[in-house]
Amino acid sequence: MRRVRGRDTRPEIAVRRLLHGHGYRFRLHRKDLPGKPDIFLPRFKTAVFVHGCFWHGHAGCRRAKLPATKAEFWADKIGRNRERDTRTESALAEQGYKTVIVWQCELRDPEAVIERINRAVGRTER
Repeated sequence: MRRVRGRDTRPEIAVRRLLHGHGYRFRLHRKDLPGKPDIFLPRFKTAVFVHGCFWHGHAGCRRAKLPATKAEFWADKIGRNRERDTRTESALAEQGYKTVIVWQCELRDPEAVIERINRAVGRTER
């Protein structure tokens, strides 16, 4: 557990590179926003969260399978993570911010990810 990072993970860095390559400028881990979004697009008032499929319980994903040992502990922990994510999204929406969730498994198709972010912010590719 000590080696599990909370920020600057490989999936997060991949999304940052993807966004930067498509001309987006962003801020990282804004402490003044609910949930400290992994990436914040100030121009579009959009928070981007990069979720690990296991840690945030991505429904229907093979990476989200619970371990056989201590299953109750993990189910409780991941359930709390999902509840926190829901509260964070609601708090951001109340403040007028859009939220985009990028799942770790979605990064296999980076073009689909950038297309979804473009739609969320109302941007058309040049």
